Amino acid sequence: METGEAAVWRIATGHPLIRVILDRWPSVALPDGWLSGSLLAQAHWNAIFGLPPLNGIADADIIYFDADDLTEEGEAQHAARVAALFADLPVRFDVKNEARVHLWYPDHFGRVIPPYLSSRDATETFPTTVSAIAITDRTLSAPFGLADLLHPLVRPNATLIDSGYYAKKAERWRQYWPELLILPWADAVHRDRWA
Repeated sequence: METGEAAVWRIATGHPLIRVILDRWPSVALPDGWLSGSLLAQAHWNAIFGLPPLNGIADADIIYFDADDLTEEGEAQHAARVAALFADLPVRFDVKNEARVHLWYPDHFGRVIPPYLSSRDATETFPTTVSAIAITDRTLSAPFGLADLLHPLVRPNATLIDSGYYAKKAERWRQYWPELLILPWADAVHRDRWA
């Protein structure tokens, strides 16, 4: 019987976009770098609902953690380098230094947050449990486990987001994956990580 982790690797290596990203992962060369966000989940949803592999996939999120360079310019340079590395792929790459999120988060979302300690620490605050999964070419991180990804269902993570933000995300996902089970805000995971 296939384990949850084995299923994730099967999903990742079986998807034409993710497989290329992982094949080139050594060239990404970012400190504490991970392929994260909902790309893996969306690839899985497309496979199980019989949809084209790139259905609904607009971007690929790559996170990293570099506390020695908190500049916007440094992050932009990495983003440009990664975009060039994957220029032949049909999606946009969103590259973020999780070490500097606390610097711009209050202006963007109206809430002060303490600095993250690592990329994995940041994933614990991602908007949904399925987007809180991150991989490299060798490693998997899933702070909420893999059950929601493999079920598949979407569960909100209320650590940072509110119900309005979740509703917008859920609305977009319903357009592309109408059969997807999207749990209501009342079923959100709540972690008071900064208490």
